[in-house]
Amino acid sequence: MVYQRHLSRGTLSGIALVVGFLKGFNMSIVTGLTTAQIAALTTTQIQSLSSGDIASLSTSQVAALTTNQVVSLKTSQIVALTTASVAALTTNQVAAIETADIAALKTSQIAALNTAQVVALTTNQVVALTTAQVSTLSTANVAALTTNQVAAIETADIAALKTAQVVALSTNSIAALTTNQVVALTTGDIAALSTAQVVALTTNQIVALSTAQVSSLTTTGISSLT
Repeated sequence: MVYQRHLSRGTLSGIALVVGFLKGFNMSIVTGLTTAQIAALTTTQIQSLSSGDIASLSTSQVAALTTNQVVSLKTSQIVALTTASVAALTTNQVAAIETADIAALKTSQIAALNTAQVVALTTNQVVALTTAQVSTLSTANVAALTTNQVAAIETADIAALKTAQVVALSTNSIAALTTNQVVALTTGDIAALSTAQVVALTTNQIVALSTAQVSSLTTTGISSLT
């Protein structure tokens, strides 16, 4: 068929013709595109792909998307990415995802992110994360968060953190918590803090602790305070 001949040529005009067929043919056309052809698609052509087309992309095809193409993806396309495809995204691609699309990601997609991808999230993207998404982060990913990212987590999301996630925070991350974030920690979270984490608390953070939070500190934690 004519689209197959143009596809094999790999020319921009051939790619444009192939995309013209996309809405009328099955997704096998999309899966047949090379990584170079995927990267050559215009943002308009990318947006013309159906959710099924996006879901059918191989991990190498997804990794070939340019940052401009990633930015252009519609929310319905972002959420159509398989967990394997999400895991295949480069750090530059992750940082290019629009905040509204970040907030729309399924928890299974968030759970598929590796530590390098999580560290690549901008502070605006971190702010956009929903409570359910934040609570889905693995302890390894929480431990990898930068201090700026930690400070950007909304207080409602801090309050929803699992105790294991709080314990996973580095001492630098603990020190980076705002006083409002510290107040949002549950008494169970406070009680589980390691001695090193308690020592990392700043004077302003200690002053901000509620009576219930102070009471939940272990005797070892209290004795470590200077």
